[in-house]
Amino acid sequence: MRRATEMTAVDERGMTKYFEGFEPPEGVKVELLRGVIVMMAAPDLVHNMIMEGLVDQLPRSRWARLQTQDVDIVGEASEPVPDLVVVARDDVPNSGPLPSPLITMVVEVVSKSSVHQDYVVKRSIYAAGRVPAYLVIDPVMAHSVLLTRPAGDGEDADYLSQEITKFGDSLPLEILGLEVDTSEFGTYAGVRPHRYP
Repeated sequence: MRRATEMTAVDERGMTKYFEGFEPPEGVKVELLRGVIVMMAAPDLVHNMIMEGLVDQLPRSRWARLQTQDVDIVGEASEPVPDLVVVARDDVPNSGPLPSPLITMVVEVVSKSSVHQDYVVKRSIYAAGRVPAYLVIDPVMAHSVLLTRPAGDGEDADYLSQEITKFGDSLPLEILGLEVDTSEFGTYAGVRPHRYP
């Protein structure tokens, strides 16, 4: 009981310090999202096949395609771990978390339990970090949502532009100078559709 009381008294800075020393179990993805530690099990096969299909279409000669890379969101007490971070190959630092000003695009593939985090919490966090493009690939709704033009600060930050592309249609990623073929992006079986975006 005492431990629970102590944890409620921790502010976001204290949670960040606690998070930095936290060792998650093997195979568990852990993120700090605005003072909340979020843990997720290993992703579904559909998720991994979508990521493989996307990465294969991003030219390695121009873009570093970093999966589950820690991101340092400038001005935020958050440490998200996007499913994919796309950075110009010449901008990749030698080590450490990747500072958000270097990032060209982040990608999240919605899982059965990450709908709110991907569509609401991370949308605001990535916009606050001025990440130019945030791509949400949604195997529940069978579409992708490309968010661009970040604006605002803190929890009020958001993307001003949103484009939805159905799976099967060509997904234009002007910021990367290419179009992505989504015809092989799969969907989760037996999952109830949600209301986002």
